[in-house]
Amino acid sequence: MQQGRPRPVRRFLRDNSLTLAFAAAFLLTLAGQALVGHTEFNNGLLVDSLAPVSLTAYLMSSDFAVDVTENWQSEYLQFFLYIFGTVWLLQRGSPESKEMDRAGPEDDETQRVGAHARDDSPRWAAAEGIRQKLFSRSLGLVMAALFLLSWLAQSVAGTAAYNEQRLRNLQPPVDWSGYILSADFWSRTLQNWQSELLAVASMAILSVYLRQRGSPESKPVGAPHRATGVEG
Repeated sequence: MQQGRPRPVRRFLRDNSLTLAFAAAFLLTLAGQALVGHTEFNNGLLVDSLAPVSLTAYLMSSDFAVDVTENWQSEYLQFFLYIFGTVWLLQRGSPESKEMDRAGPEDDETQRVGAHARDDSPRWAAAEGIRQKLFSRSLGLVMAALFLLSWLAQSVAGTAAYNEQRLRNLQPPVDWSGYILSADFWSRTLQNWQSELLAVASMAILSVYLRQRGSPESKPVGAPHRATGVEG
């Protein structure tokens, strides 16, 4: 049997294993959330002397939508803030930070844009004007757009879920603008934001003193604590 390059399917799985593994884990946890959320939702209906709903009906409900989207928006906010924040903010000794003398967007030669683009650089890196400016910030802009879209979806679904609960309690519904000023909306939002920001701050400082052999999120095991912007 000839030893050669891996077959296309195996090569695809190997080359994309990080994304595929986390995508599969996402789908499994989303399915688990749907099942346990359905049970919890029906338990609440029974307490209110209402008929339980099917799993399909629950998946189409505003309660399920708001529970999902409120987590999504906090995650995308985390990445958006981290991507833009690490352009200028530094943490001595952390592999999550740039080196201490490289704060800012850096020059064209370092970033390989315009006349400094290489043959294998993305086409828009070599372009001039608005295309290069957009591509140079495309990751942060897309994360910001995903945050805003998921935040909007959360607020719309949350308005519907909040009004359903109010109607069960014989209270008048509120409109969208009223809901986004409510304690319910900001309680849901801020409890997710604070956990995400704590996680980022913990990663930045713990990676100064702790190591994980073989991970690009860690410095090499033998790197000094003060080494900054060095990945294993």
